[in-house]
Amino acid sequence: MTLTEMRELLAKRDIRLTRSLGQNFLHDGNQLRRIVDAAEIQPTDKILEIGPGLGPLTELLLAKAGEVLAIEMDARLVDFLCERFGTEERNAELLTGALESETAKPDESATFHLLHDDALAFLKREPRDWRDWKLVANLPYSVASPILVELAAGVRAPKLLVATLQLEVAQRLMAQADDDDYGILTLLVQLDFAPREWFKIPAACFFPSPDVDSACVILERRATPLLPENLRASFVKIVKRAFSQRRKMMLKLLKADWPKEKLDAAFAELNISPMERAEKLSLEQFVALTGKLFNHE
Repeated sequence: MTLTEMRELLAKRDIRLTRSLGQNFLHDGNQLRRIVDAAEIQPTDKILEIGPGLGPLTELLLAKAGEVLAIEMDARLVDFLCERFGTEERNAELLTGALESETAKPDESATFHLLHDDALAFLKREPRDWRDWKLVANLPYSVASPILVELAAGVRAPKLLVATLQLEVAQRLMAQADDDDYGILTLLVQLDFAPREWFKIPAACFFPSPDVDSACVILERRATPLLPENLRASFVKIVKRAFSQRRKMMLKLLKADWPKEKLDAAFAELNISPMERAEKLSLEQFVALTGKLFNHE
């Protein structure tokens, strides 16, 4: 779908895009193909797409995958997608049975499910096993971070995340310790996903052009979890507290939740300076600290 076609279609249907929904549609064919190539889609793959918009990425996904589930919040776009791809929207209850009963087959056309829903609310409300799925999506800027945190956490997370989002968020997702962008989002996602690569997408590739640059990130689910599932809540608590005031020493901040003697013992065992700030600690050090504090409880 070219930019001209996109403009004409929106005008014909009198659809005015809503900034609050993050409706900046990617129309550049080269970038769309680059995203699909990054996902390394096989004929049996199951793809989750959030925010399909007018469906330019959806079309490419259907050409390669065995099954595609698209979640769109805007009812006007849902109506258009139903017409374009000859499908009907599903509700969450009907979707459950469909996803469980259908198996992608490499010699058949892709199965397409279209869900009219708020994707973030759906992910929170309908916990599902996404382990055999890949996320490939141009995420709405306004909810990209919470969607990734919600989807990426735990043993039921997708095996691959290929997401286009705001450049600033992409830099946080791909950051390493002591980077300016390193923080809570980095650690919450990288606990389960290893960053593979990323590439920038200019604002001119979208309609309307956003005020910021964008990027596509590729993160792969870790084959071996870094932390037992029962320690996840403690890890999240430590990370959020440690970064609650970036300029303050991490040890002092953590005293709000743990006794000084337990913190001193854990820091000493891990050779972490009591003067250290959170941005200096690696993911592996946060994981180790979680284990030590849990064992000292």
